[in-house]
Amino acid sequence: MCVTSGYWEIDEFFVLDLDNDMAILFSPITIKGITLKNRIVVSPMCQYTAVDGFANDWHLVHLGGFAVGGAALIVAEATGISPEARISPADLGLWNDEHIIKLAQINAFIKQHGAVPGIQLAHAGRKASTMVPWEGRDEVKPEDGGWQTVAPTAIPFADNYPHPIALDETGIEKVIADFKSATERAVKAGFEVIEIHASHGYLLHQFLSPLSNQRTDAYGGSFENRIRLLLEVIAEVQTVLPQQLPLFVRIPGSDWADGGWSADDAVALAAVLKARGVDVMDVTSGGLVTHQKIAVGPAYQTPFAAKVKRETGALTSTAGLITNAVQAESILVNGEADLIMIARELLRDPHFPLRAAHELKVNIDWPVQYERAQW
Repeated sequence: MCVTSGYWEIDEFFVLDLDNDMAILFSPITIKGITLKNRIVVSPMCQYTAVDGFANDWHLVHLGGFAVGGAALIVAEATGISPEARISPADLGLWNDEHIIKLAQINAFIKQHGAVPGIQLAHAGRKASTMVPWEGRDEVKPEDGGWQTVAPTAIPFADNYPHPIALDETGIEKVIADFKSATERAVKAGFEVIEIHASHGYLLHQFLSPLSNQRTDAYGGSFENRIRLLLEVIAEVQTVLPQQLPLFVRIPGSDWADGGWSADDAVALAAVLKARGVDVMDVTSGGLVTHQKIAVGPAYQTPFAAKVKRETGALTSTAGLITNAVQAESILVNGEADLIMIARELLRDPHFPLRAAHELKVNIDWPVQYERAQW
């Protein structure tokens, strides 16, 4: 699959007629029982600021600011389904009922300002027990608060990462049960969209890819075996997720490495997930191996979402170096995705949706406290 497409030619590619009454970017979309007021989604962004999995006022201000800024769906960062599922000791968690309290407060604020709160549930697998980014990316050893990591196969992600042990049947059963329990807590906390993280080289992605999964049992070898754990997780999550709430799955579009997960694999997986009731395929890529070679450029992951959407008919979201309103609108106009997930640009400007509406000549509601800045 060629990804060096028109996305690289920004001046030529992103040309729109801005005289329309309503840009697609600011049109509502209903997914199951939830209506998003526009197509702008805050992509999950790890903050590495939790203590023992507990959210705090940083998360309230961080996530709440995006609601004030006009985003439709705000997805909280990759949240550990168990203590050992965290990337670092400073990740959010949902393995304890007490974690619900602060998250419920944050979600109430998000809803008060017209946005929908979502959460990404995750298990880091062999990429767990590492330092927060500003301290390095080395292993956190058990004597310093780290833990034994797990993986489909006992292959470390890198030399400076922990050496994982291969999950046995009991370990696999625990992972499935932990995703289910975390979903129950997420619903109690008021989250209205649940996303299962199966990309970026974390545990479920590790099972998907032949580069990290060298098992010879029912969870390894064939494509059907490698997707088995993800399907079992989804099936259990669906038993406790209210019918009206959407289920997203973040899937890899590519490993960007020879012999790894491919765009065709993403399409095949998306078709299975769609048939099993997953509502949105959040298509990203990379992060599985250190020798990946990513062709980075504006909207560089969008071709993967477009391929999945085109070949399966599934709703898709896209993310990755989407930084301006015309770029986002063009993706929607061209039918390449249904939702635009934005991360770094929202860190630079939490009010990006308000600015984007101005750029696209669309009138939207502003917080009354900020209306004086609208004109």
